[in-house]
Amino acid sequence: MPHAPRPHPDYESLRPQAVALRRAGLSRRQIRDRLGPLSDGALTALLDGEPPPAWTERPNAKDELRLKARTLRIQGMTYDEIKAALGVSKSSISAWVRDLPKPAPRWTKIAQMRQLEEAQVAFRAERDEERRRLTHEAAQQIRDVTDHELLMIGAALYWAEGSKDKSYARRESLTFINSDPRMIQVYVRWLELLGVERHRMRCSLHIHDSADLAEATHFWADVTGVPAEAFLKPSIRRDNPGTNRLNRGPSYRGCLRIYVTNSARLYRQVEGWWQGIADWAVTPTRD
Repeated sequence: MPHAPRPHPDYESLRPQAVALRRAGLSRRQIRDRLGPLSDGALTALLDGEPPPAWTERPNAKDELRLKARTLRIQGMTYDEIKAALGVSKSSISAWVRDLPKPAPRWTKIAQMRQLEEAQVAFRAERDEERRRLTHEAAQQIRDVTDHELLMIGAALYWAEGSKDKSYARRESLTFINSDPRMIQVYVRWLELLGVERHRMRCSLHIHDSADLAEATHFWADVTGVPAEAFLKPSIRRDNPGTNRLNRGPSYRGCLRIYVTNSARLYRQVEGWWQGIADWAVTPTRD
């Protein structure tokens, strides 16, 4: 247990002087210089009960931040905004300003919803513009396609989307079906490269009964160059009552099926071309 400070022998005469100097704002060092040599214990006894002057206290580094945080809170800032401004933790901010009233909402609920909606619209517009830009830049990278390149493109395209021969279902003929007009155009261009004339292309629609069959037929006739009157009987699927699918909009024209007559030999060639492409993909590069 620490011992109590031992008073100075002249305690009674020095005490009033020490107190007066303390209250005048002097530090312990300054008081010791005025009163003469004093031990720490004796000086402490002389100054007992007298607080040190404010200027002698070591400043707290966070006092300034605390004051700034309270000022910002009074101005209506949120915890996150104060944190970003001062670089302190939210727990510290909470301890410093929790006694202050919570700022009133800056926006009404309706204004908040409107602001959110505007932000979403801006985000979608920026995303769509980025998509268009990237698509355009990529499209510019494709120049003239050679016949050899088209041959391989068509073979890969057919093997991905066309019907294939199986050991349990012999289908050695070219039959291709798709709903993308651009893909159909590439396929028809490929058939032309292979020497397939329009009269060998048997076109038929696979479409839902909610669509305009006549309009869809003329649309695909324009895409393929095959007369609408030469189209085969369509395959029509009836929608269930209450069906409201998103792909049934004004641009819906079903799928077009193109069957090439007398194409067994051509089918075997396509299978061989695809096999050559696949073999190349797994063959180690040679010098």
